[in-house]
Amino acid sequence: MSEVQFKSQLTDELKVSPQAVEQLIALTENEPDVKGVRIFVSGGGCGGMSYGMTFVEEPLPSDCVLEKDGMKIYIDAVALGFLEGVEIDYKTQGVNRSFVFKNVFANTGGAGTCGACGAAGGGCA
Repeated sequence: MSEVQFKSQLTDELKVSPQAVEQLIALTENEPDVKGVRIFVSGGGCGGMSYGMTFVEEPLPSDCVLEKDGMKIYIDAVALGFLEGVEIDYKTQGVNRSFVFKNVFANTGGAGTCGACGAAGGGCA
C-alpha cells in the first residue's frame, strides 16, 4: 500500500484573479494578527454548497496554502476537493461589490457567490 503525500503548497488548483488578490490584501493589510484568508465550503442541503472566506490568525497543520503576491490563502483538504478548478474573482457592479466563485462544479450546486465578503463597508465574514 503506498502512502498519499499531503500537498501543502498549492499552485494552480485554484485560480484567484488579480482583482480578488488586490481586494484580499486591502482587507488584511491593517490587521496585524491576520496571517491570511481561509476559503471554506459548507452546506450541501437544499441550497447547494456555500462558499465563503474568513480571516486566519493561526493556520492549521492540515491547511493547504496558495500564495499570490504576498497574500496567503488557506484551504483545508476537504474544501479543496470542492474548490479545484474554481476561479475566485472580485466584481464591482454599481454600488455592489463581491467576491465571485466561478466554474463551481455542477455536482456541488450553490450560487457561486460570497456576498458577505465584499459588501461595501464589509470585510470577510
